[in-house]
Amino acid sequence: MDNHEHSTNHEDSGGDHSHHNSVTEGGDETSTHEERENRVEQSILEEEAEDADVAEHEVHEQYEHDIDHEEGGHDHGGMHAGHEQLFRRRFFVSTLLSIPVLLYSETLQEWLGFSVPAFPGSEWINPVFAVIVFAYGGVPFLQMAVPELEERSPGMMTLISMAITVAFVYSLASVILPTMSAFFWELVTLIDIMLLGHWIEMRSVRRASSALDELAKLLPDTAERITDGGDTEEVPVRELKEDDLVLVRPGASVPADGVVEEGDSDVNESMITGESRAVSKEPDNEVIGGTINGDGSLRVRISATGNETTLAGIMRLVEEARESASRTQMLADRAAGWLFYVAVAAAIVTAIAWTVALSFNAEVIERVVTVLVIACPHALGLAIPLVVAINTSLAARNGMLIRDRIAMEQARDLDTIIFDKTGTLTKGEQGVVDVATVEGVGEDEALALAAAVEGDSEHMIAQAIQEAADQQGVTARDATDFEALKGRGVRATIDGNTVYVGGPNLLSQLDSDVPSGLTTFVERAGENAQTVVYLVREDELIAAFALADVVREESYQVVDALHELDIEVAMLTGDSEDVAHAVADDLGIDTVFAEVLPEDKDTKVTELQDQGKLVAMVGDGVNDAPALTRADIGIAIGSGTDVAVQSADIILVQNNPMDVVRLVKLSRASYRKMQENIVWAAGYNVFALPLAAGVLAPVGILLSPAIGALLMSLSTVIVAINAQFLRRVDLSVPSLPGVSAPTEAQPAD
Repeated sequence: MDNHEHSTNHEDSGGDHSHHNSVTEGGDETSTHEERENRVEQSILEEEAEDADVAEHEVHEQYEHDIDHEEGGHDHGGMHAGHEQLFRRRFFVSTLLSIPVLLYSETLQEWLGFSVPAFPGSEWINPVFAVIVFAYGGVPFLQMAVPELEERSPGMMTLISMAITVAFVYSLASVILPTMSAFFWELVTLIDIMLLGHWIEMRSVRRASSALDELAKLLPDTAERITDGGDTEEVPVRELKEDDLVLVRPGASVPADGVVEEGDSDVNESMITGESRAVSKEPDNEVIGGTINGDGSLRVRISATGNETTLAGIMRLVEEARESASRTQMLADRAAGWLFYVAVAAAIVTAIAWTVALSFNAEVIERVVTVLVIACPHALGLAIPLVVAINTSLAARNGMLIRDRIAMEQARDLDTIIFDKTGTLTKGEQGVVDVATVEGVGEDEALALAAAVEGDSEHMIAQAIQEAADQQGVTARDATDFEALKGRGVRATIDGNTVYVGGPNLLSQLDSDVPSGLTTFVERAGENAQTVVYLVREDELIAAFALADVVREESYQVVDALHELDIEVAMLTGDSEDVAHAVADDLGIDTVFAEVLPEDKDTKVTELQDQGKLVAMVGDGVNDAPALTRADIGIAIGSGTDVAVQSADIILVQNNPMDVVRLVKLSRASYRKMQENIVWAAGYNVFALPLAAGVLAPVGILLSPAIGALLMSLSTVIVAINAQFLRRVDLSVPSLPGVSAPTEAQPAD
């Protein structure tokens, strides 16, 4: 959607709807068509199981899937597995039945210089076995073409059906009219190759889209619930309720979301957040269902079960990504429809041209049949879906959950990315950003004294000072007689001296003035809207600390990496101009929007869109919901427990803005792979159709249906292999001076 359309849509809707709505509406027709085709394939599965009596359990599962599907549920992993088995089985059976046809083909005997014994009735081997192969291996394609024809939207199944039907009818006619050359061996090999191609496609799609199945396997089947008497009982996970207390032993999976009540351990959350390092857990820390406990034992109070858990939320998002329609995927479907008409037109032109040149005869019919037979590029149907499936899987493995595939495709063209400041580029918490001391007092000494006084305080400022002391490797001194001074600060005794830490009100109480050596420091901190905390020893002010929202270390890397990718960076914040520009200058940000109210954030997005820019908004998905909705691409960034953000197109599970860079790199790599696959798929028809029509017949080059089918198969295999190379894309941070990835990119499953 271009910017003009984007603005118009919002004006027409009163600003209440996002650009996502048009995507959903546009995908309804495609979704309905896919559902009908899936039901046709499902009926074939059930019929085959009844005939062979070998897949009763599989059909039962698929039947349950159909019921779930009618009720709004989805199980695409089972559907793809069923389709894969269907085409695999029919491929092997059809191939075995094709062997007699190949052996008794006079053309192949002549080409390969062999012969087989003839016997009474052997002349019927080819037509009889070819009919069986067509009925068993070819009819499923005809059945799946019915929905396309009913909707008057020919696609891949229509192309395939046209090819094998034409070959079948032509070959049967050759039995009645001996002057016509039979296509029996070409017919069976064409069906075999089509079944092989569809089997490869189903297997590749199933493997590429296995992220949802893997997520479902993360949760254990049972949990150890602690009874009121302190004993443990093993219960199914589905029986857990909120507020239950469970024991998570070393190496076991956490059965549901909860809060640690007792114990210390490191928990591996990589399967949920993508973070490779284990996360330390202690009392009052949250844990996510499906993560794996380390060496310690934990007692966890359950806070969410079933569909309310983080894992369930992630699974819903992955499913939404699967269901969302991709522009390029719909384009490939439409291209198959166009090719149907192109093939029919080419066949008509071929018939006219050869009739004019040679008069109407069997050779003309053979040319027309050849054009129609080889006009079905299975590779075209495989080119885009495979890349999209692998893209979604690879993104999920790296903590990027794609709710809208069109947004993922658009990310490659982004001109500007807007970041919310607090909690995205910054940590959203106070930290010591500068220290000044009077002569004779070192910074380490000041931090040691302040950390000692604040040792028993849980105030946000106290935690910032203690963290600064830890980062500097400073050991806090022993303090006694701690006392909190309401509204002023804290006081304690250290080495017999009374030491205070507090703000301006503390100085007023102590009647202390700021020494001349610290005046400039305090004024500069005030200009940057930083909080100043003073350290007083025995009524003498000896140091001052400037506190502010701490900029994330990776934010510097993100801005540099996006600039390297020729993307402008903007920052949106409700903070003052001074604070905003101080952070922007520090990071090298191009555009700053300061003192912006939450309800006005989306207008800033519109300002950039009105300049003709494709804009992404990166925020926490809650306070920034209007801006996330207004942007061309909304990217929610947050912890693994806040993934179900409905206002965003893409959710970054880790609270790490560096994943925005990985998102752009993956989008660009996926688009390149789509282009390559389209070239391979289209290249087949560019050469095959003219050759089949007989353009080079004057120089003795004619393309038979069998050779055309082999070329089509080769194109399909190349496209499938090329799509798999997307798994090797390097999603690490660009190799810029001083830029390194805080976490390693994960390969696709």
